[in-house]
Amino acid sequence: MTKASDIRTKTVDELQDELLSLKKEQFNLRFQKATGQLENTARVRQVRRDIARTKTVQAQKAASAAKAK
Repeated sequence: MTKASDIRTKTVDELQDELLSLKKEQFNLRFQKATGQLENTARVRQVRRDIARTKTVQAQKAASAAKAK
């Protein structure tokens, strides 16, 4: 699980990379679930929430950048 404070210290590019890797992991977890190979079902929820955290911080950074202009 990633903490919001850890996510806030990252740059915009790092956030984009993090989001991409989380989306790939989410896809792989969905695929495992469909084929009956998923063992850690709680990880699906963790990844989904990490994606939401990352998107929230991205939106906050974008809003503060827009406000600064």
